[in-house]
Amino acid sequence: MSFTYSKKEKLKSKKLIEQLFNEGKSVSAFPLRLVYFKTSFEDNVSFKTGVSVSKKRFKKAVDRNRIKRLLREAYRLNKPKINNSETQFAFMILYLGKEMPSFDDINDKTQLLFKKFEEKAN
Repeated sequence: MSFTYSKKEKLKSKKLIEQLFNEGKSVSAFPLRLVYFKTSFEDNVSFKTGVSVSKKRFKKAVDRNRIKRLLREAYRLNKPKINNSETQFAFMILYLGKEMPSFDDINDKTQLLFKKFEEKAN
């Protein structure tokens, strides 16, 4: 698996996002939370992923966008570490913290989050 985050891998379907939050399970590694849902896609990708940051905690769009960029980059770099099984998942990575994170913090927590996900999913 390559270190890319292509358009096919982005979670955009409103129906799928709604289903993800209604029926999905979650794992946490503060300040991150991963909500996941086992599903199937027409295009052959293993995961579709979205990121989200609370508007309530970060009023400025500049801050929210910076955190989302950090989350996407951490996901992109750690994606190959997730088990490449035949099952397909929809992911939503949520940032729950109150202060601006550094990339190293986000990256470490993303690795921990994916370890917890693999333990719980298997």
